[in-house]
Amino acid sequence: MWLHRIDAKIAAVRQREAEQERGRPARLPGPEWVVELGIGDGRPPVEVHAGHCYVIGKRRRPISRAEARRLPDAGPRACSHCAPDTTLDIPLSSRPALAAAAR
Repeated sequence: MWLHRIDAKIAAVRQREAEQERGRPARLPGPEWVVELGIGDGRPPVEVHAGHCYVIGKRRRPISRAEARRLPDAGPRACSHCAPDTTLDIPLSSRPALAAAAR
């Protein structure tokens, strides 16, 4: 009786794992770049993140690579955890905080 229960449980676990494995490729990949939005009128962009960053807040929207390169020059800062400015090869002269630290 116990052997039958154990075999049934093992079969159920294997079936669940197989279903999860089949479902993985069907998921869409996350965005490559994300902008975190502020609070208030117009919800201005606050910080640029790589799509895999763990610090991204709840108010966000996906952006293109070109927009991710342009935004740090327009005001929002680059995340200090995922460092999208380094990944995007943004020159040091256009990163005000780093340019001041280099002097």
